[in-house]
Amino acid sequence: MLEQALEEIEAAADERALQQVRVAWLGRKGRVTEQLKGLGALAPDERREAGASINALKSAIQDALARRERELEEARVREQLERERVDVSLPGLRPAAGAHHLLTQVMHKLTDVFRSLGYEVVVGPELEDDEHNFGALNFPPEHPARDTQDTFWTTDGRLLRTHTSPMQVRYMRSHRPPFRVVVPGKVFRNEAVDATHEAQFHQLEALVVDEHVTMADMRGAIEAMAVALFGPGTRTRLHPTFFPFVEPGAEFAIWWTHPKTGREEWLELGGCGMVHPNVFRAVGYEGVTGFAFGFGLERMAMVTYGVSDIRDLYRGDVRVLRQFRGVA
Repeated sequence: MLEQALEEIEAAADERALQQVRVAWLGRKGRVTEQLKGLGALAPDERREAGASINALKSAIQDALARRERELEEARVREQLERERVDVSLPGLRPAAGAHHLLTQVMHKLTDVFRSLGYEVVVGPELEDDEHNFGALNFPPEHPARDTQDTFWTTDGRLLRTHTSPMQVRYMRSHRPPFRVVVPGKVFRNEAVDATHEAQFHQLEALVVDEHVTMADMRGAIEAMAVALFGPGTRTRLHPTFFPFVEPGAEFAIWWTHPKTGREEWLELGGCGMVHPNVFRAVGYEGVTGFAFGFGLERMAMVTYGVSDIRDLYRGDVRVLRQFRGVA
């Protein structure tokens, strides 16, 4: 009987077949179990001898089952290892790598340019109060210029900043001239969103304060920035305009060749001007002058790289984003 049991155990090809052999021999209705149930009908002397024989059979079957179970487990592991084996001699697969967003690339390029010109890069909070966003920048409560910067207000009386200029006030109140700083960051306005307007966008703003700073210094700084960005020979121009926090104020443009169309044209970049005396009074400065200029990053990115719809910069469409890996 043991020989038959061992043959069946050895013939079991997997765990399921081995379990069937186990049940057939040691289960509740198994052959060994049935023999154990019949011991009660034997005489005492015969019962002891038969019981010892049956228990020895049971023990031998259990040992054989355990051994076969180990063999099947080892075979399964070997098969899995072979199936999942990695050929280390094969060339590796380069993992997919991410890339900076186009606007991030443009911002990094610009801040690198300004650092090379000796500017310190500083950032400020996106949630501002009325004093820093308007009051200290010469926007009185009744000033009509506030209407052009329709804003998002919070329930506690603060607002999402409408420009990066509040950082001018924050920086000047904690530092003394002379200094040159540039402030990149996100700003918010209650715009009707379309192909060229978004409720959030990015600005980069420069501020220089020292004794005897003039419009000529500002013109020279703008030209140096333009040359650093677009190469030698880049021309710039200023034409008068109004901003509450500068006097006089101007808009600046560069003469450039469009990289997509080859057309030459004046490209308006942003606003500039001499820091208004009221702004210096708000921060407690006397005996100094300064200038500021700033522009939108989305406009520069759209015109430079041929993005026709500003919303494409924010949709997260991978097909769009892949086009601008490492372009800046």
